[in-house]
Amino acid sequence: MKDKFMIYKLSEAVKLTCKIDNELFEKFNVKRGLRNADHTGVLVGLTNIGDVVGYDRLDDGSLKPIPGKLLYRGIDIDDLVHCAQKEKRTGFEEVIYLLLSGALPDKEELDLFSHMLCESMALEKQTKIAIIDLEGQDIMNILARTVLEMYNYDPEPDDTCRDNLMRQSVDLIAKFPAIIAYAYNILRHSAKGQSLHIRHPNEDVSIAENFLYMIKGTKGYTELDVRVLDLAMILHAEHGGGNNSTFTVRVTSSTGTDTYSSIAAGIGSLKGPLHGGANLQVGKMINHLKEVITNWTDEQQIDDYFKKMLSKEVYDQKGLIYGIGHAVYTVSDPRAVLLKEMAKELAKEKGREAEFAFMNLLEERAIYAITHRKNAKTKKQVCANVDFYSGFVYDMIGLPKEVYTPLFAMSRIVGWCAHRIEELNFDDRRIIRPAYKNVSEAVEFTPLTQR
Repeated sequence: MKDKFMIYKLSEAVKLTCKIDNELFEKFNVKRGLRNADHTGVLVGLTNIGDVVGYDRLDDGSLKPIPGKLLYRGIDIDDLVHCAQKEKRTGFEEVIYLLLSGALPDKEELDLFSHMLCESMALEKQTKIAIIDLEGQDIMNILARTVLEMYNYDPEPDDTCRDNLMRQSVDLIAKFPAIIAYAYNILRHSAKGQSLHIRHPNEDVSIAENFLYMIKGTKGYTELDVRVLDLAMILHAEHGGGNNSTFTVRVTSSTGTDTYSSIAAGIGSLKGPLHGGANLQVGKMINHLKEVITNWTDEQQIDDYFKKMLSKEVYDQKGLIYGIGHAVYTVSDPRAVLLKEMAKELAKEKGREAEFAFMNLLEERAIYAITHRKNAKTKKQVCANVDFYSGFVYDMIGLPKEVYTPLFAMSRIVGWCAHRIEELNFDDRRIIRPAYKNVSEAVEFTPLTQR
């Protein structure tokens, strides 16, 4: 009881110690959330890796919304995806090579690189044992702890020369699918009492297919499932240096810390529900809407319910429609556009076309509801983001919800490694250290006997 009382007392003190007048943020021109007054991100660095484009800045400083673009090393993501689809091949391995090296591989280079990734995917005995020992309820936590454990088995864990950084990056990228698959299979056995299946990765198949095989077995997926998962991984591989998890990796890398510590920090950031867990929030909302909307084709019924959601009257009463809106994209999120294309094809294969049509209508009416709501603080143009369709796609493929956010990490590890390598190879390296202004008043010390 005494311990609980002390925790309560300390917790109550936080009510005062964490209170800061909002006017002080304006007085000292604090960029809250590292955002400018127009909601754009504060420029804190330069990169050659990825570019996220959602608007043009006009001569008068105002922002003009434009269709979104995502560029990997200057190449439009649309071109990367549509070329791979046209040639009827997976493209994630090509994207890995591009983001790490800065150039597209030729066929021989891509074949050799893909084979190297396959060979590196199998886990060492000590890593398998570590995953079993780290048994837990959350795969993201298991992933982070396994990455930290891998430091102990690396012969040069602290070496930050280019060759060693690239070796570590390729090894981690290759092993993430196997770590996540092992962790899930052990979780379903220990927590759900289901049979334990440990499948070793196959040689000379894509990362996407290997992941589905390790999770679901040989007959658990179709060719289209592989193509759609490969697409999702391409779309999540990189998103500029400003997204929270990548910035976390850059901040930690700037200190010179080891690769495993930096990547584990990125995993911790991505785990947050405002970042990597967003597609789970969308999934919960969609399931709720399937129940409360009695006619999935009735626009008025959907409009009325979204109005109540935005007014904090129904659902979780937070006034949000999950999966709609983005910090940068305005007219469209190119990732959502590409994923929606494949979602339509996948829904047809799975016999879930009515659900896809419902999702499509929800997207349209949600944008309308947000754009036309009364008393809105901003009239920023909004669009569906990639999270709106990703959870639906994963569900159609038959992936368990426990791997949704880890799958994001399995893709974004590529961008993390590319940004870490860039951060550690600037000619004029500097530790990233922003400032916080203390606004508390000076207090005289009172001796213990006089308190």
